[in-house]
Amino acid sequence: MATAQHPNARTLRRGIVASALVVGLVGGMVLASATTRVEASSLFGGLRSAGEAAFIAGHRGDRSSAPENTMPAFNAAFDSSMDFIEADIQLTKDNVPVMMHDTFVNRTTNGQGRVRDFTYSEIHKLDAGAWYSPTFQGTHVPKLESLLSLLQAKTAEDNPKKALLELKGFWSLEEVWIVTDLIAKYRVGNVVIMSSFDPVTIDHIHEVDNTLPLAIITNNLPTDPVAYAKLYGAVALIVNQSAVENDPWVVDRMHRSGLGIILYTLNSKAAWERALRLGVDGIITDRPGHLDHWLSRSTAR
Repeated sequence: MATAQHPNARTLRRGIVASALVVGLVGGMVLASATTRVEASSLFGGLRSAGEAAFIAGHRGDRSSAPENTMPAFNAAFDSSMDFIEADIQLTKDNVPVMMHDTFVNRTTNGQGRVRDFTYSEIHKLDAGAWYSPTFQGTHVPKLESLLSLLQAKTAEDNPKKALLELKGFWSLEEVWIVTDLIAKYRVGNVVIMSSFDPVTIDHIHEVDNTLPLAIITNNLPTDPVAYAKLYGAVALIVNQSAVENDPWVVDRMHRSGLGIILYTLNSKAAWERALRLGVDGIITDRPGHLDHWLSRSTAR
């Protein structure tokens, strides 16, 4: 694992990034961060060309068949033909990483309040399945460890599965260590891509372990996407479809630099068709089974 930089160095680096993006000069910067050991083409099974089938990432597992970010959803995704699952991580009050998208537990459990206000013991007692269907009554909010253990088991198969793991919100350097230590414990660093919307969190992941593949999630493309990704040691950008459609050449620019483009969260045939025309590498979707069926009929895979 990489040795963390002095806090002043981190602050200076983030200031340089922000200033460069504002004035549009990031492309001329000297890129200081080390390249991750696993390349996008290896992780994604190659970078795509226009019309070629993108890889499928099940959004929060396979939430079309089970409650999101639960073990039934992850098992359903891993038992399918999809390549990746996408899942969300938050910390409990006692610093246990659990799988949950929302800041509050209200929508997907029978509880009320913020995830960070519950201990793991408390959040484990909540029902995370009854809201979805009586079939899933009694389903628990899983620990990250449960997902990593499953992922580890799947790496032994002929077609190993991979995971896009998003750290929700801001994570301190010390909090990031908790997650990276678990990834090391389960020896799944080669099949995990860490991601976040928060650039400081991305920076912290890269500082803690610069061998872990990173993807930056963004609503809008930065001034120089290639330089921005390389600055943080990222293998890909995860971005909404409209941003790429407004600058379709970004896919070619990223690919020429060995970097990937993943789109979120596309759930219609019309959106899938446009994504394939762009030549993006991956599609995050709530309907992985439908997308897989559509791709099998629409493309040569």
